[in-house]
Amino acid sequence: MTEGELCIALNMISGIGYSRYLALKEAFGSADGIRFAGRGNLQAVPGIGKILAERISGFDWDAELLREKMVSERGDVKVVTLADDDYPSALRNISDPPLCLYIRGNLPDNQENSIAIVGSRRVSNYGRQMAQRLAESAVDAGFTVFSGLAYGVDSIVHQSVVARGGRTVGVVGGGLLHLYPKENIPLAREMINNGGAVVSEFPLNFPVSRHNFPRRNRIVAAACCASIVVEAGVDSGALITARLAAEMGKEVFAVPGQVGNPQAAGCHKLIREGAELIESFDDVLFSLRSGLRPGMVDDATGKVVGEESLSPLCRKICDILRKGDADLEELQYSTGMDPGSLLAALSELELKLFVERDADFYYHLVPSFGERAVGHPELFED
Repeated sequence: MTEGELCIALNMISGIGYSRYLALKEAFGSADGIRFAGRGNLQAVPGIGKILAERISGFDWDAELLREKMVSERGDVKVVTLADDDYPSALRNISDPPLCLYIRGNLPDNQENSIAIVGSRRVSNYGRQMAQRLAESAVDAGFTVFSGLAYGVDSIVHQSVVARGGRTVGVVGGGLLHLYPKENIPLAREMINNGGAVVSEFPLNFPVSRHNFPRRNRIVAAACCASIVVEAGVDSGALITARLAAEMGKEVFAVPGQVGNPQAAGCHKLIREGAELIESFDDVLFSLRSGLRPGMVDDATGKVVGEESLSPLCRKICDILRKGDADLEELQYSTGMDPGSLLAALSELELKLFVERDADFYYHLVPSFGERAVGHPELFED
């Protein structure tokens, strides 16, 4: 039995996590040593005890592993274990990493370009608008957006990213054969088709339970460079994600809400405890000290931030405006576009902060377009 198969098997035995996996490894030295250990020897391992020893010794290793592998292959699900080189480094380094990750789609391993946007299942119109704006702006800034694929803010975030043509990852609190809520199954397919993923640490047939969500939340927090809480009550699971992120040394942001709104109370609590108040995704970018707004050059890649999300027509307009300001008539002549298509493209560029229109109805690139970010270090001095 390989080390990877051991991780899959132990992950299927309820009650075995990372610390008990290490204890078993230390006691028996190898995968086969654990598999063929007697009940008495298993029971003597710290943290195992009688009940877990019975589960391990009574586990049908060959049949259960074969069934899990076959179902994974049929469902186009990739299983990555702690023993694999492609296990995400952002998760490997936390105190309680998942033994396995079940991945449907493509999971990025770059936490610096991944951000979590989470919130309550019950959401106001204001919370809905802010979740949508933040998700769209995160896409425009080149981020992969993580959330929990639940009702409310999570669903709005995933939907907004997909509609914007970006990549989003949903981390769920049950096996991938039991996606919840079922209404989000079509959304999950869209996320995968858009280059994102749906991820779980639980075996494929593991039932959904509210007790699983804190474990799900630690993956969301660990996989990202920062977490944004849009709207949440004081007992919301989104606050668990925020606290876990803070404990991991990650940035935590919160959107303020209306005083007296129970769904804003959690965000206000986070702000009082040290989370940064934000009004837009620009606040997030500057707090992350990248100083990069859409339209600026990222020295690490040499590319203009957000330019990859522009349509060919939008890029053509930007090329024209690099030579100087222009009004609608000039742009229509230079691009050969019909008025409707031109206005639609200009609206997209304005929304993505590439283009501005002045009082004389002349369009120009935003002042930062094509410039390299120098930052404002004085903003971050103690």
